[in-house]
Amino acid sequence: MKYQKLLSILREIESAVLAFSGGVDSTFLLKVMKESGVRTLAVTAYSDTMPAAELENAAALAGTINAVHRVITTDEMSNPDFTCNPRNRCFYCKDELFSRLAAIARAEEYRFVIDGSNHDDLADWRPGMQAAAIHGVRSPLLEAGLSKDEIRAFSKELGLPTWSKPASPCLSSRFPYGVRITKNRLKRVEEAESFLKKLGFGDLRVRSDGETAKIEVDAKELPGFFDKELRESVVRKLKALGFKYVSVDLEGFRSGKLNE
Repeated sequence: MKYQKLLSILREIESAVLAFSGGVDSTFLLKVMKESGVRTLAVTAYSDTMPAAELENAAALAGTINAVHRVITTDEMSNPDFTCNPRNRCFYCKDELFSRLAAIARAEEYRFVIDGSNHDDLADWRPGMQAAAIHGVRSPLLEAGLSKDEIRAFSKELGLPTWSKPASPCLSSRFPYGVRITKNRLKRVEEAESFLKKLGFGDLRVRSDGETAKIEVDAKELPGFFDKELRESVVRKLKALGFKYVSVDLEGFRSGKLNE
C-alpha cells in the first residue's frame, strides 16, 4: 500500500526540514510526519510572490497539526534571472528556497530537506524539480508513487481541511513568460484575485497580460458574469487597480494554461 510505503520512507528519513506552503501536498506530508514521529521543522517561505492570505493559512494549519513551524523571507525578486520571467523561472525561485532550507538543515542537524512534490508533477513542466535535485531535496510523496487524487483522499480520511483546497501557485505564475515581474504587478494581481474570491468565485486566476486582466474561473461559474451589476463591479475594481482592459476566458480555469 502506498500509504505504508510513505511511512517506511519517512522512518528512513528520521528528521527533515519540510518546505511547507500549506497546500494539499505539504499539509498531508506534515500531518503524516507528525504522526509517524519524524523530527520535523516545517518552514514557510514568504515573499512578494505569495499572497498574504496563504501565509496566514499555512501558519494556522501548522498550529492545528501542532507542528514546529517557522516563517522565513526569501528574496527571489532581487534576482534578475527570476524577474525577467523566463520559462524556467521556477528554477530560480526554488533554488533560493532550497538553498535557505539546506542551510537550516545543516545548522540544526536535520538529515534532509524534503518537499511535497507528488507523482503527477512528473507529467507537468516543473523547473523547480531541477533545483530540488541540485540541492539533494527528497520528495517522499513522489517516492511513494502517490498521485494528487490519492493525497486528497488520504487527507480527507485524516480530517485535513486541505483535502479539497484548490491549487495556489505563486503569483508570478499569472504572467506570460517574458513579461517582467515587479512587486506592483504582483500586488495588483493579488488584490484582483482577493476581490473575486470575496464575490464568491472559487478556483480562479487573474492572468496579467500587459494592460489586460484575463479572468479565469471554473466553467460552472462563468454565468455569474452575465449579472450586469457584478460584471460592472469587477470591471470598476480591476480598472481601479491599474488594468486598462478586463476580459473573461470563456474556456474557464485550467491549471498550467500558460505552459501550453
